[in-house]
Amino acid sequence: MSDNKKFYITTAIAYTSRKPHIGNAYDIVLADMIARYKKMQGYDVFLMTGSDEHGQKIEEYANAAGISPKEYVDGVSNQIKEVWQSLNTNYDKFIRTTDADHEAAVQKIFTKLYEQGDIYKGHYEGKYCVPCESFFTPSQLVDGKCPDCGREVIDSKEEAYFLRLSKYQDKLLEYYEQNPDFIMPESRKNEMINNFLKPGLSDLCVSRSTFKWGIPVEFDPKHVTYVWIDALSNYITGIGYNPEGSTEQFKALWPADLHVIGKDIVRFHTIYWPIILMALGLPLPKQVLGHPWVLVGEDKMSKSKGNVIYADELAKRFSTDAVRYYLLSEIPFAQDGTITYESFINKFNADLANTLGNLVNRSVAMTNKYFDGKVSFKECDNEFDNDLIATAKEAIEKYHSLMDIYRNADAVNAVMNLAKRCNKYIDETTPWSLAKDEAQKDRLEAVLYNLLECIRLLGIMLTPVMPESCDSIKAQLNENNTTLAFGEVKEYSVGAATPLFARIDAEKVLAEIAAEQEAAKKAAEEAANVATIAEIGIEDFAKVELCAAKIVACEAVPKAKKLLKLTLNDGKRDRTVASGIAKFYKPEELVGKTVILVSNLKKAKLCGIESEGMILAADCSEDNIKVIFLEDIPAGSKIR
Repeated sequence: MSDNKKFYITTAIAYTSRKPHIGNAYDIVLADMIARYKKMQGYDVFLMTGSDEHGQKIEEYANAAGISPKEYVDGVSNQIKEVWQSLNTNYDKFIRTTDADHEAAVQKIFTKLYEQGDIYKGHYEGKYCVPCESFFTPSQLVDGKCPDCGREVIDSKEEAYFLRLSKYQDKLLEYYEQNPDFIMPESRKNEMINNFLKPGLSDLCVSRSTFKWGIPVEFDPKHVTYVWIDALSNYITGIGYNPEGSTEQFKALWPADLHVIGKDIVRFHTIYWPIILMALGLPLPKQVLGHPWVLVGEDKMSKSKGNVIYADELAKRFSTDAVRYYLLSEIPFAQDGTITYESFINKFNADLANTLGNLVNRSVAMTNKYFDGKVSFKECDNEFDNDLIATAKEAIEKYHSLMDIYRNADAVNAVMNLAKRCNKYIDETTPWSLAKDEAQKDRLEAVLYNLLECIRLLGIMLTPVMPESCDSIKAQLNENNTTLAFGEVKEYSVGAATPLFARIDAEKVLAEIAAEQEAAKKAAEEAANVATIAEIGIEDFAKVELCAAKIVACEAVPKAKKLLKLTLNDGKRDRTVASGIAKFYKPEELVGKTVILVSNLKKAKLCGIESEGMILAADCSEDNIKVIFLEDIPAGSKIR
């Protein structure tokens, strides 16, 4: 692999705490698009993604689920792969930080850094955020909470190993100056310099001893390697790096050409990671792209808020390419983007069904209708033709310049402007009118050729964004020429017109989604109610005395609409019990019935009545309570 043609691209590895939502999935979709574009340009591309599987949070989730941490991360890692697959992403390797070769290499990395003095042993005392697995000083907190996620922090003190960040601070600033495009967008670089480097770096805690789910430090096993050396090292261990001897693949691929990450972890990838690499004597990655967040409306996605959207579920409902198109066309380069079901459907109908889908469908259909599917290039010098061709050439130029700097939303906008111009061209040239005049046959053929050639260009440029739909475009055109230049194909023999995207009935689909969400919410509430019931041992249950008791008298309780006053004989004596069943039974219906009595319940005073027990009933629904009656069982019989 020659260095000028290789392109090694990575995503941040997904944390295996929960199934990834659509915001988490933006990483892999964006990286996959870039990888496909680079392949179109002739690069030998290697795309790596994966899962981050160690840490205190994982250990806690596994304990709560009653399974081992490895069993827990196996399940979530498989979910991540399934979501990535649902988005039609083609990665070359999926690394797991529980892979044996990764764990072995991380141990060697830690040992090497320790032995050369870049890691030292000390004690850490500070504010710790469990979800982010990060320590903070009090001054770094925002309103007393984690500055990254906004959650509560805890006081933590423990023995730990530290990485000497301060030792490499000046060297890192120098690298920034010599490589002005190292961090994109530029606003992220300014944030790193002003918020972290200029105030001065504190040494980084790189081990933990208060939990066990991690890679043990080779020379001090009571410590496990903390997330940053473990997780960040995946970019080199996944392609064969080991301080004691690296593979040919590593030598061919490193340094990475691009790390694709979310803006919330830019600090770790542009400060901690470069310093780790400097300490290891390795080249730094060429570029780090810190993309913005995908919000739901104006909020971050959160299970507690009930606003989480999952990419695989969205793809199943609307198609994989529709999800890819939305993410890659709607999320800005530097500012946070937003998604709601309403905005998704509006974008789908406007861009995919109307602009692109309608253009392809009617252009191919007219070619079949008027020319039996075959048209050839015709010379033309019409203002509409010239403007269309100029728009096509401008779109190609903008597409390359924007995709080369990863401004994919702007690039897609430039491409879709060509599709809109094509639809306007149809309105300007009115092919259906030209078809009525035999003298206009050459003109009609020129119009349809121009449309098909522009559609071919659209199909090429949108391939990294919507590969399956663009394959359909190529199939309908019956043309595989991928040269991005107008006029490259001189003759078309099209196939059958097949709709690319069917328009969505927004009102109907939104009503279906709302009903599904309400059902899911109710199911979750019911599950939560079940989960809150405490388990008891047999010794606890044995403390409850149940016996058969006969109702010898019953009357309503004045001023208490829900209560009935029962007089029960438990085989030894009469006792009074107040029961909230007045809504369901009349007093005369109960006299003479035998019921199950909790006989050793503490006395309680209800509306002036001293109640000496409780009778058992079944809660069939909110409006249907049924007392459990016994037949042919004498009062006083023990219930076992």
